[in-house]
Amino acid sequence: MRPDPALDRFLDELWAVEGLARLTLDAYRRDLTALARWLHPRGVGLADASRSDLLDFLGARMRAGARPRSVARWLSSLRRFYRFLTASGLRRDDPTARIDAPRLGRPLPGSISEIQVEALLAAPDPEDPLGRRDRAMLELLYATGLRVSELVALEQSQVNPRQGVLRVTGKGLRERLVPLGEVAGDWLADYLERGRPALMQGHPPAEAVFVTRRGRAMTRQAFWYRIKAYAAAAGITSELSPHTLRHAFATHLLDHGADLRVVQMLLGHSSLSTTQIYTHVARARLQALHARHHPRG
Repeated sequence: MRPDPALDRFLDELWAVEGLARLTLDAYRRDLTALARWLHPRGVGLADASRSDLLDFLGARMRAGARPRSVARWLSSLRRFYRFLTASGLRRDDPTARIDAPRLGRPLPGSISEIQVEALLAAPDPEDPLGRRDRAMLELLYATGLRVSELVALEQSQVNPRQGVLRVTGKGLRERLVPLGEVAGDWLADYLERGRPALMQGHPPAEAVFVTRRGRAMTRQAFWYRIKAYAAAAGITSELSPHTLRHAFATHLLDHGADLRVVQMLLGHSSLSTTQIYTHVARARLQALHARHHPRG
């Protein structure tokens, strides 16, 4: 099957105009290539698929055992592709216009308690350069709500200790200023003064804030491995994800009365609806506290 020029043009547009990350572009390519391969035996090109073709494709996926969330993701990719085709004048109609997405339950993000956070933050050894680095990274995650990918991508030019802020580049290449907080700022300063120079000794200069013993930038995978090790050492048995401290950051802010709009800005969400998921977490905790402590709970 030959490469589809409409697909290539669509991906070029997402890369050049919207600045989407390579992993996101690859996901669009996989979804749309799967549809193109399914259409090929029917003699239908990707750009020419009808509403009936798309319904048959999604139905076949569901019969093969695909979950509603996966089907919704495919449909989202298809919508974006065919809307691009109509906007570009490459076809007259949008075959996804009258296709409804499957209903999804709204999952609550996994988080951990404030006591568990304290135990996790205290797990690294502050007398070891790697421990100083990891403590600073964990403190930053919890104090700022950064994504792990944003944390490991930090460069020294993005850190402003005097003003106590980070200049972070998030999804869609959107920049935002994030306050460090006093405690996280102190741990970061300690790492930059004593931990990082020890790790960089004998290596060429590097822009990355957080580096390995080889003087190279930390990776998401390496840091996630260390988070799991520290969680085990801290006796945390809850299921963790790379975003656990980001979720804890948002949940604990709301628990202590922060405004949802402020949390949205700090997390770098483009839409408030994305942030509103955390109100369910905070509300559930308030109900549990009421039931436990109120005389008529």
